[in-house]
Amino acid sequence: MTTPPTPPVPVWTLTAIETAVRASWGPDTCFASAEYLARGEGRPSRGQCGPTALVLHELLGGDLVVAGVEHEGRVEGVHYWNVTTGGVQIDLTRDQFTAGESLVDVRRVAVLRDRQGPGERPFQVLRGRVATALGSVPA
Repeated sequence: MTTPPTPPVPVWTLTAIETAVRASWGPDTCFASAEYLARGEGRPSRGQCGPTALVLHELLGGDLVVAGVEHEGRVEGVHYWNVTTGGVQIDLTRDQFTAGESLVDVRRVAVLRDRQGPGERPFQVLRGRVATALGSVPA
């Protein structure tokens, strides 16, 4: 008895991944407060960092990085991005910040998802769109 051949592992360029992710963002892939979104109106990447970082983690592995987002002396939320196993930082949503915002308390974190939490739906929607754009994503 012969074993069926293993399908080839898809290979994408970072440019192809970035294009697919950016084209897949929408109001239903966003995870941020209404106040935060309003302050950065007109920025497509605003509020997309969590779902984007999780999709990139599935595609590229590595670690997640998280930092507090400070505005007028108060931390009002968090920002996520990726670091590959080779140490390359990838942040497709870095352009979401306004002039008065800064990142504080930067740290690497374990990838833990609450599959029942409010952030799961935006991730699943984004993941599905990116999978369609790229042809597939890891199971």
